[in-house]
Amino acid sequence: MTTYLHAVSSLDGYIADDNDDVGSLHDWYFNGDHPIVDEDHPEVHGSPFQVSAASVDYVSGMWSRQKVVVIGRRLFDLTNGWEGHPAASDHVVVVSHRPKPEGWHPDAPYEFATSVEDALVRAHRLAGGGDIGVTAGDIGGQALALGLIDHVAIDIAPVVFGHGKPYFGSFAGAHQLLEDPDVVIQGERVLHLRYPVRKN
Repeated sequence: MTTYLHAVSSLDGYIADDNDDVGSLHDWYFNGDHPIVDEDHPEVHGSPFQVSAASVDYVSGMWSRQKVVVIGRRLFDLTNGWEGHPAASDHVVVVSHRPKPEGWHPDAPYEFATSVEDALVRAHRLAGGGDIGVTAGDIGGQALALGLIDHVAIDIAPVVFGHGKPYFGSFAGAHQLLEDPDVVIQGERVLHLRYPVRKN
């Protein structure tokens, strides 16, 4: 079981602008001819993901191993929880001090936790040996500071935002050293990097 901090980032380290708009960061998800489709719910995520040959094995491999995604309440609200259908996992754990909206997709495989620590405990229980993804931003930054992340996986798009929502959120941990990347893949309009987190 591996826990990833993961998101697509601008070259200067932002996952969205100040208005939560990702701009062209995700264009590479649709610029290829190798489909990655949620066969059960293709309509939920808009156009089908179609990545380049360079990206397809890495992305599809990560998604197939990922059994749980841990997200913050802001992403949940922005996407309406992908209408109860996780984007690339079997389960979602939402970190929030507010409960699940009343009547919201009662059978959806979503749990709500009031802290990052509790969310990761729940994620480990749900993952059943599979991988866990933690979205970048404040939740991911907190998980990294708490020593709960095994790898930092970052897909860098060739765009500069100048300001916006930082990849590591309001990271408040001590100086963090990572190992050299064990994945370096040049895709089309994206560079995939994965860094093991150095454990003390």
